[in-house]
Amino acid sequence: MKLVFWIAILMAATVVAVAQRGTLGTRPPSSHRLASRGASGGRHAADPKIASALSNISAAHIRDTITRLAEFHTRQTLSAAGPDSIAEGRGIGAAREWIRSEFERYSRACGGCLEVHTDTFVQPKSERVPAPTEIVNVYAVLRGSDAGNRKRIYLVTGHYDSRNSGAEDATGEAPGANDDASGTAVSLECARVLSQLRFPATIIFLAVAGEEQGLYGSEHFAKMAKQQGWQIEAVLNNDIVGGDRSPGQDPHRVRLFSEGVPLSVLEAGTPDDVRRTRALGGENDSASRALARYIADIAAVYLPSSFQPMLIFRPDRFLRGGDHLSFNQEGFAAVRFTEYRENYNHQHQNVRTEKGIEYGDLPKFVNFDYVANVARVNAASLSALASAPAPPAEVRLLAKELENTSTLQWQPSPGGLASAYEVLWRSTTAPLWERSRSVGSATRVTLEESKDNVIFAVRSVDVAGHRSLPVTPTPEH
Repeated sequence: MKLVFWIAILMAATVVAVAQRGTLGTRPPSSHRLASRGASGGRHAADPKIASALSNISAAHIRDTITRLAEFHTRQTLSAAGPDSIAEGRGIGAAREWIRSEFERYSRACGGCLEVHTDTFVQPKSERVPAPTEIVNVYAVLRGSDAGNRKRIYLVTGHYDSRNSGAEDATGEAPGANDDASGTAVSLECARVLSQLRFPATIIFLAVAGEEQGLYGSEHFAKMAKQQGWQIEAVLNNDIVGGDRSPGQDPHRVRLFSEGVPLSVLEAGTPDDVRRTRALGGENDSASRALARYIADIAAVYLPSSFQPMLIFRPDRFLRGGDHLSFNQEGFAAVRFTEYRENYNHQHQNVRTEKGIEYGDLPKFVNFDYVANVARVNAASLSALASAPAPPAEVRLLAKELENTSTLQWQPSPGGLASAYEVLWRSTTAPLWERSRSVGSATRVTLEESKDNVIFAVRSVDVAGHRSLPVTPTPEH
């Protein structure tokens, strides 16, 4: 697969993990996060509406979803999808129709607030696809309530296809409880709970197929979104988030992977794009890295310290890939959630017992409370993003003079929701934002801080304290 080459290159990126409760240490003191906050406080304000929604996320409902998906015998992309198999409740076609019916059920419960769609295409014969095969992505759109902001889209996804030991085995049992009924359950549970709320921006709840055959479903969806000009500002991909119950699992952390130098720049950008990133030291400040930091900040507000994301500054695990890479390739900010420790006996395996070892991806190995916490991180992040004003536009760092102060300027946040702006900064070696300053409604500020020593960003804030994704400035010479 063409992505593997770039994944191998990007594996050389530095790993920076947010030390949190568990075997690798304790959670950093709050002073590490925005240590000098300024008048506005610098932290995301807790929204009671969002907090209430998170309390409605149900481990029992997630258990039922994962169990139901595992009952289709196999959801392998090449498996049966015709009317007979759908009626029998076996194969990927039956799973697809059930997912669609769940989205439609949630929509009825909210008075028709969800637009339920399918993205259907024929994948030509290719690696792991021995003959042209129809692939169907299922998604539901919660349209933004504000005319000036509904074009902004935030998306959560998981893949509903499964596999066993044979990548082309379309008939053998492949329950796929963790990989990736768990991620599909996160997307569905977010849809069930968040469809009861309204947000200025739009949220899409997606379940893709074709992942195990080569990311084909997400690739098609991401290309479609790019071609149609969808303004997708963040993609949250959940893949293997079941918290496998094997020894060594950390039930308090979920890994959050993000790319550094954007894959879209490496594959489609110019040499000048790469040189510019290198010259600015911007390898850690891609849109995907900004999204990962944002999620970590939101989790710190809405979830207890006993469950927090662990930032991994790599695009994915070694030798593996996921659907977020398809969105990265098209230039979208996208990250991946994955459990702390994977058990490979429970992934891509025929269901069996050998020498006392159980193989296969079965629901009994999934920690449903863990999946519920992952869903809460996703739902809190989607809600915060869709509630916030748009980021400021055309953020610039003036670099025309040799001076020890730093001047930033930007254009107002489009959409009319922003009431103020904040400047963030951190040392060049720090993984998280360390300091912030509110500048009110100003769109230009000079700080007594050398641009040579820190990384800056600017974000928008509304009257309720919702904060946008931060934007790293472009130097203006």
